Amino acid sequence: MSTHDVVGAAGGQGVVAAVDLGATSGRVMLGYVGPTGIRLEPVARFANVPVRTIDGLHWNILELYRNVIDGLTEAVRREPGISSIAVDSWAVDYALLRGDRMLGNPFHYRDDRTAVGVEATHALVGQAELYRGSGLQFLPFNTVYQLAAERIDAEVAPEAAPDASARARAQAGLDALDLTDTLLLIPDLIAFWLTGERRAESTNASTTGLFDVHTREWNDELIAKLRLPRHLFPPLIEPGETIGMLLPSVTAEIGAPAGLRVTAVGSHDTASAVLAVPATGEDFAYISSGTWSLVGVELEHPVVSDESRAANFTNEGGVDGRVRFLQNVSGLWLLSESVRTWERLGTSIPLADLLEQAAAITTPVAVFDAGDPVLIAPGDMPARIAAWCVEHGLPAPETPAEFARSILESLADAYAVSLRQAGVLSGKVVRTIHIVGGGSQNALLCQLTADRTGLPVLAGPVEATAIGNVLLQARARGLISGDLAALRALVAASFPPVRYTPAR
Repeated sequence: MSTHDVVGAAGGQGVVAAVDLGATSGRVMLGYVGPTGIRLEPVARFANVPVRTIDGLHWNILELYRNVIDGLTEAVRREPGISSIAVDSWAVDYALLRGDRMLGNPFHYRDDRTAVGVEATHALVGQAELYRGSGLQFLPFNTVYQLAAERIDAEVAPEAAPDASARARAQAGLDALDLTDTLLLIPDLIAFWLTGERRAESTNASTTGLFDVHTREWNDELIAKLRLPRHLFPPLIEPGETIGMLLPSVTAEIGAPAGLRVTAVGSHDTASAVLAVPATGEDFAYISSGTWSLVGVELEHPVVSDESRAANFTNEGGVDGRVRFLQNVSGLWLLSESVRTWERLGTSIPLADLLEQAAAITTPVAVFDAGDPVLIAPGDMPARIAAWCVEHGLPAPETPAEFARSILESLADAYAVSLRQAGVLSGKVVRTIHIVGGGSQNALLCQLTADRTGLPVLAGPVEATAIGNVLLQARARGLISGDLAALRALVAASFPPVRYTPAR
């Protein structure tokens, strides 16, 4: 039997639980896996709504964890025999711990405090040197810049501090990092609360800017140059390894069997999503389309040339030692934020109707820069898009349908540009584009992407992240075996993609 064959444990089927946390919503899924296919069963879905307080925008991480526990309780009730749990989430954000106590709710990456950390970081280590070591594209909210902002917060005058805690730190000349034992990224934090084990899963660690893309270890030299305490960064763990067993208190709370393990997967949600791309060869590109769009190719080695840095391409860790060479492109958050704005103003249009109206538009609409920083923050998205168009001499959309069409045309255009650059910079030939995630359900976006790239688009599966999470757990538990090609073949058999052919 070749390494491309998927083999089941005694030919049977097993079940695992996937916790998949996105930037706007979370879910708990049961995954049934065997040698002939995968089946997902949704157990719980819940919103992930940030909270703004006097000091900025935060994740409501305790509510998120409560929802995770409730979801796992229901998962165990339905399937007492689950053999593993794993967690994935968005990247870059973190919690600071002193002992077992969290020092405040994690900041949201869209909080504008991160901007001050960029200049402070580059004063110590230039952007070119950062890129050579980490291979990470410049984004002002990368973990490395957020940590610099933690330092700067303590340098304000005590009377200018936003709250009593910050005022006390400023008076003592301390910042949050001086009080911290451990930094845990979001999926690592949830795993810590489940198991009591402090670990940093490598695919998510690779998004911090403090991870060596060449050695897949923490970049101790860079951490020292940035004057960050080395003890903040816990031991690394690779996808497929066991993080630990559920704590007795968690076991009792969710009604789980004793000894239920928590497995490390590609805990950066994009790493799990890319694992679940139903590709049948190596000549593919992927777009993981959701709140953000992650657009790129899979490589065996990083590309850290001056050209790739200038093009703002990133090298993030993938499963089985692969590299995700990609660009972060703004995603369907532009559309969802626009819909929220219209609803606040009293106009509610079902998304299906809005997309149907957008598809019916036959006249040209404005194509704007979907990645412009002015579009990052929450708020009145249509007003900012209109202002961008006016500033750049383009006719601004007027109706919700025109805005929706303009957003989707702009995203498809950004995808086409990114994919052309990815091919040139990496030398990889791309003949097929796979769109996975929520955006794969948007037929108009998929067709526009095919039209603008001139390449066929294969759309689906929608729940790619959860599928990737489940697949890796199943392989780690011996329910299946095989390399990436084998796992992807199983996805393709279980979730056949929808094909979109370029119109020209």
